[in-house]
Amino acid sequence: MRRAALSIAVSAVATTAMASPVAARPGPRAREDYVVLYKKDASLKSAHEAVRAAGGSIVSENLDVGLATVRGDKARFPAAIMRQQPIEGVARDRVVGTASKPDPKPASKPAPEPAPEPQLRADVGAAVRVGPHPAGRAGDEPLSDLMWDMKQIHATPKGSYAVTRGDHRVKVGVIDTGMDAGHPDIAPNFDRALSRNFTRDLPADANGTEIDGPCAAEPDRSCDDPADVDENEHGTHTASAIGAPLNGIGMSGVAPGVSLVNLRAGQDSGLFLLRPVVDALTYAARNGIDVVNMSFYIDPWLWNCPDNAADSAADRLEQRTVVAAAQRALDFAHAHGVTMIASAGNERADYTGTNTDETSPDLATEPGEKPRRRTVPASCTSMPSEGDHVIPVSATGISKRKASYSSYGNGYVALAAPGGDKADNATGHPDERLGTWAAYPESLARARHELNADGTPKTPNIVRSCAGGVCGYYQSLQGTSMAAPHVAGVAALIVSRYGTPDPVHGGLTLDPAFVERRLIGSATPTPCPDHRTVRYAWSVQVKGTWTETLSTQICKGTKARNGFYGAGIVDARRAVGGHP
Repeated sequence: MRRAALSIAVSAVATTAMASPVAARPGPRAREDYVVLYKKDASLKSAHEAVRAAGGSIVSENLDVGLATVRGDKARFPAAIMRQQPIEGVARDRVVGTASKPDPKPASKPAPEPAPEPQLRADVGAAVRVGPHPAGRAGDEPLSDLMWDMKQIHATPKGSYAVTRGDHRVKVGVIDTGMDAGHPDIAPNFDRALSRNFTRDLPADANGTEIDGPCAAEPDRSCDDPADVDENEHGTHTASAIGAPLNGIGMSGVAPGVSLVNLRAGQDSGLFLLRPVVDALTYAARNGIDVVNMSFYIDPWLWNCPDNAADSAADRLEQRTVVAAAQRALDFAHAHGVTMIASAGNERADYTGTNTDETSPDLATEPGEKPRRRTVPASCTSMPSEGDHVIPVSATGISKRKASYSSYGNGYVALAAPGGDKADNATGHPDERLGTWAAYPESLARARHELNADGTPKTPNIVRSCAGGVCGYYQSLQGTSMAAPHVAGVAALIVSRYGTPDPVHGGLTLDPAFVERRLIGSATPTPCPDHRTVRYAWSVQVKGTWTETLSTQICKGTKARNGFYGAGIVDARRAVGGHP
């Protein structure tokens, strides 16, 4: 999973309302912001009275799920609010969550790019400039030779594109770190009217550690980013994998004809917090979004444990609140026709077994707070991927093996899709060509000094495509964050092919249960490897010396359903009724 960070606030009528969150900073303060979950059967009046009785004041509410942001006395409010009968849970309003990010750039929460990221192989070519649309190859894009991922799932001119390229009336919400709406492979399909940013930049945590950085250093010198930018890269990559258009530049997505809606819930740093994620989901439900992609987990806990003895009572309450509030939002979105796809995670972990978590909590709201080592049984829950109504996706490499970094689990993973595996070759040395390629913001390439003076890329994980005086940049990444958008794109194709007119929002709509059945039923069943205990090996270069790294993972299940591939590798052509 690659981590990303988004923050959101929804008003009482479930429209997006930006309530300025209070940024955490070093040192104690008299009042804190909390996320308070009302009981399902509580009346609004009784919930409001409970907040007042506990000495709190409501900053914002999401009445679709009964979640409020409340400001209260730091020393007394949490205990006081939990003595109120209408209240189910309370958690500190951590304004950040995570997405997996590439190393050495931020790599964690949108389903983060696996860490540690291997060093680049020396013999990989540096910059590549691709010219105009090649003649005589109708439907192909200039960078089609790099699109092994689309070939693996038959999202090609002779595959699913021959049946449908996606209907522009179908709306795909990308809950991520944002979208570069000016990128030539985003702009034609970007829905500016519906796009929203539910976050606010968080300069630093309670330990003074930089999170998003100073607001004055932002391009607009503000902590409030517009809904058409991506200062991380993760969201732009996932969005273009879903719906980059066929326009004679760069590459195309799985569903090049659909509309892309930016539902930013991730911080610039790649963290994803509860409140923005909940608000993004309920906004999607209220505004006719057909499919959402969620390549992240909700911070600060990788796994939320209701009764882990290693956690304090307050931390256990916070984790229970995260699961309950997130599940209400997932239930609400599902009931309103939203198909939800999520990345399975990049921890190389079997989610159906006992694991060790050394990364949580990953955002300090108290001075001195830091991640600690915890043993987490299967009863602990990672959200949203383990939530009800969510389709978790593992990652494959170019050879169709499960990627070495991809988490797994029989009964957890629903489907597999290309996420890239740069070491999926005979040598185990990383090769950028084996990642998945998708759009990359030019502003980031320039800010990170990755371009030459003439605009050509300096590094082998970036290529440029130009046509008609317009250029776009594309980046190679790997992660389950990259796998999930391939399934989201196929889900959008299914809605395009089989959807019916939406009488409420216009466009098309389709029951998420039908979409899931179609995704599962059309996938290519892929059995466990012959030797179910798989020994992965890849090389990492440190100070010029290659060192082999090993991981042993066990595949359980049958050909029809197993822990590595779920029901199989998603197939765009079969999903829309195309011929094999």
